[in-house]
Order: sequence, then structure tokens, then C-alpha cells
Amino acid sequence: MQTSYEFILEHKWEIVITFIIGAFIIFLISVAVGLEDIINVLSHSNLQIILLAIFLELILIVAWTLRWSLILKVVDHSPRFKDLFLMMFTSLFGNNVTPGAAGGEPLRAYLVSKFEGVPFDLAFVSASADRVFEFFPFLLVSLFAIYMVFTWNISTMSAVALSILILITMTFFGLLIYVGINKDIAQRIIIRIARAVYPFFSKLSKKDVSFSYVKEKLIYYVERFTTGFLTVLKNHKIFTLGLGISFGMWGIDMVRMYLCFMAVGSYPPFVPMVIIYSIALLVTILPTLPGALGLREGVMVGLFLVVGVPADVVLAASLIDRVISYLIPTAIGAITTAYYGNLLKKDDSTST
Repeated sequence: MQTSYEFILEHKWEIVITFIIGAFIIFLISVAVGLEDIINVLSHSNLQIILLAIFLELILIVAWTLRWSLILKVVDHSPRFKDLFLMMFTSLFGNNVTPGAAGGEPLRAYLVSKFEGVPFDLAFVSASADRVFEFFPFLLVSLFAIYMVFTWNISTMSAVALSILILITMTFFGLLIYVGINKDIAQRIIIRIARAVYPFFSKLSKKDVSFSYVKEKLIYYVERFTTGFLTVLKNHKIFTLGLGISFGMWGIDMVRMYLCFMAVGSYPPFVPMVIIYSIALLVTILPTLPGALGLREGVMVGLFLVVGVPADVVLAASLIDRVISYLIPTAIGAITTAYYGNLLKKDDSTST
């Protein structure tokens, strides 16, 4: 987390620039759709429904924290819920400012290790297993989505491209679970990667560390990781609770998005909305701009036109959802990240 925090500070302007690029892409899409029309739709939005959607986002983050807390109880111990809740916002900040939403899990793993005494490898197991639970609702929706896109009035090439994207993501998550529970395969993959990058990083490091030492440490951590991962998956009570919470979170996510449409006076067909929004969420894991800013909006506009929802309404609803599910958590996460960064600085100053 300390190096990640320093990385964010050192690259703050690059992060700002990526946000500006994403905002500019959304602006270009808005101009193409009709900026005045979008502003007109937003000006008539229902504030009470928006506040309800914000409340649902808060419930979703609480549920996410609860799921993580349950997993931590299995692998080691669970800290106070309030502390985990704050760490979750830091994790969201890490995900939202990094392409592919890849920065959040290492951040919260480090935090719970540094401040709560959970060994880092087990903390990382908890964060990774927590995200794996999200795969199961996605799997169910994705299988249905592949069927649905071929029934819509879109080109065969577009339907095939979307299906390939869904299948690649499903395969990726499936392999992640398989590697997570198979110690030998995980060790071979990690050691092979380490052997490839070792010469480069050994030149950058000031310490003289042999590859045999690195290999020994990797074997130890992989064994701890796979053991902890299997412990979570084999605990039937936690697995059932985690699965139930995951489907509940997915339902909340869908209802929140529907409320964003309701806030601008639109009532799209619910099942197609679920499919389209799920596909749009897929692009957020692609290594493009943080949060796939602009890309997600383009996908939603294109697919909602197929089911008869005007582009200006789609973009207005998407912008409201962006504020609720992206900007607000990112802003709060920036505050909690700065808070933990200051705690780390104080800890370093007292230890020197």
C-alpha cells in the first residue's frame, strides 16, 4: 500500500490526464447524440429517485464489506466492520483510477495486513476470493446474454464480437479459480513469470537477491494462497452466504441502474437492460482508461438503441449512474486513501 500510495502521488497528473481523456470521450459522444437534448433530459430528472439510487449504492458497498468480512473470518480474523468499510472505499479508489480495475485488491490487502495484523498473503487471499464470488452471478447472466444478443436486431459481426468478449472474460475467471485451487499449476506459472522478469528487476534492486531465494519465497506464498483459497471455497456456510450476498449485490446493481433510467422518466424493458448493463460492465475490466470512461457509455448507447431507448436518455441515465457508482465512491476513496497515507507516514516517522 505504501508504494501504491506513493505511486498514486507520483503519477497524480497522469491519473488526472486519463480522467480528462475519458471525460472528453464522453463529451464527444454527448455532442454526437445531442448535448442540448441530454441537458434537457437531465434538467427534468427526479432528485428523489436519484437519492434512492445513492442509498442503494451505499447498501451495495455495505454488502461488499460484509462479504469480505466473512471471508476474513475464515482465513484469519475479521477486524471491526467500520475499519473494513473505510478500507473498501480505498480499494474502490484503487480500482477506479487504474485501467482494468486492477489496483484495489492489493491496496486493501496491504491495509488489512498493515493495520489489522492479518498476514499479507492471507489478506490477499481474502480480497481475491471476495472478487471471485462476483463471477457466479456474472456467469449466469453471461450465458443468457450470449443467447439474447443473437435475437436482437444487430449485425452478426457485432453479436459474435460481444459473445467472444463474454466468453473470454468467463474463461479468464474460470482459469483464475482453477489456478487458485491448484497449487502445482499456480507455482509453475508464478515461477515461470518470476524467472522471466528476474533479470530485469535484479538490475533495478539495490539488494543482491538470488533467484533461489525468490523462488523459495514464491513457493511459500503460493502454498499459503492456495490453502487459504481452498479453505474459503470448501467452507460451505461461508460459500453459501458469499454466494447469496453476491447475487443480492448484483440485484441491487441492476435496480440502481434501472432507477437511473426512472429518474429521467424512462422505463426500458428490464431483462434487456440487465443484459446490456452487464455487457457494459464487462468493458470496465479491459485495460483501457480507468473505469472504461467513454467506452462503457458508447456500448450502452449502441445496444439500448436496439431495444428502442433513445440515445440522449441512455446517456443521461448513464451519467447519473456514473456520478453515483463511480465519482462519489472515488471521491470518498481519495479521502480514505489520503487518511491511510498519513497514518503510514506517521508510522514511518515514529519508527525512525
